[in-house]
Amino acid sequence: MARKYSKHGRYEDVAVEEDAPAPVIDCWLCGRPTGKTIVWHHPVPKSRGGRDVVPMHGICQQTLIANFTNSELQRHGTDVEGLLAHPNVRKFVDWVANKDPDFTATTAKKQR
Repeated sequence: MARKYSKHGRYEDVAVEEDAPAPVIDCWLCGRPTGKTIVWHHPVPKSRGGRDVVPMHGICQQTLIANFTNSELQRHGTDVEGLLAHPNVRKFVDWVANKDPDFTATTAKKQR
């Protein structure tokens, strides 16, 4: 059963710093600062035993998904340079380099 009154009072006890700037996190693939939305991507897919996550833009994650299979992502692991060696990914990263951190667009479908 829920309490009628909290043991700790209302929110007066909690000190919140509203003027503190949020830490800037860079995208794992393109290196640009992330915007409001951060996608936590598994460089090695979970289905292939990956546990680590890295911050990315949603559009960068969709580009990886469109250009690589899970097996290929497993082989590359956390090697960003190996992923950037792919011509489609390199072309995308060069194109998106000057875009706003919250920029989003449709990406190409998987090429199978």
